[in-house]
Amino acid sequence: MTSQAADRPETVGASSRSKLTREREQEFFDAVIEQIRECGYDAVTMDGVATSTRCSKSTLYRQWKTKPQFVAAALRSRRRVCFAGIDSGSLAEDLRQVARVLGEWSGRDHRLVQALGHAVLEDQELARALRETLVEPEIAAVERILRRGVERGEIAADHPALPYVAAQIFGVLRVRPMLEGRDADPDFLLEFVESAVLPALGLT
Repeated sequence: MTSQAADRPETVGASSRSKLTREREQEFFDAVIEQIRECGYDAVTMDGVATSTRCSKSTLYRQWKTKPQFVAAALRSRRRVCFAGIDSGSLAEDLRQVARVLGEWSGRDHRLVQALGHAVLEDQELARALRETLVEPEIAAVERILRRGVERGEIAADHPALPYVAAQIFGVLRVRPMLEGRDADPDFLLEFVESAVLPALGLT
């Protein structure tokens, strides 16, 4: 990953972190995330974000010392759980709802994950922010759905397929664009859950 230290203003190190309103800070975060989606991580620069948000590059560097730190902060600002609230009382139906929600999510946020793919291998802070924001909350939500199924007696706690449900669903989300050149849309993911995930769990 190319360092942005060379074009960093030399006075930034001595500058104190300035105050930004929450709205202005989110404007910066939205701008950098959108540019990553459209252009890829490597093509995004602090100069470009500064221009698009009508601020100085020094302002960005006072807040976030490097591009990876800036992008990591932007990712954390978007932390949310897409599967929150899914609880139909049926494990099979909950997993169908997960498929529908994940299919709607896959178009924009999955492209963001793909755009960050190489960068997160080289920067631990960026990788940690990606996991904390877009991966771990959703996996935890799926695990809660599965745990409720166990508690209701729909599936045994030691069923051998349980540990692999999240990997199945998120894995096909990542793989379909590579294998078929198409996003894993809601219809595809719902069919995948019906044909692969539910049978693996012994649910029909």
